[in-house]
Amino acid sequence: MKKEIMEKIFEYASMPVHGTLSRKLRKGVKMQVNEGRVYADAVMFLGDDFIRITETLPGETVNTYYSWDSVASVRTLGEKTE
Repeated sequence: MKKEIMEKIFEYASMPVHGTLSRKLRKGVKMQVNEGRVYADAVMFLGDDFIRITETLPGETVNTYYSWDSVASVRTLGEKTE
C-alpha cells in the first residue's frame, strides 16, 4: 500500500496532540501494525521516513520505530457501539 494511504489510516485512528506534531490514539481505539503488538494508549509521530510509536508503561517509556516501507498492514480495533 502507498504511504499516503497508510498515513490516512494512522490519522483516522488518532487526533493531534496540542502544540506538537504528534498524534494520540482516539479514545476506545487500539491499533496493530503488521499483525504485531496491539497499541492501546500510544502517541505517534508520523515522519517523512518513519513512524515512531511511544508507549508509557509502568516504570519506562518505550519508543518503537517503523519505516514507512516496512508497514504492510495497519489494523484498528474499536469498541462496539450499539
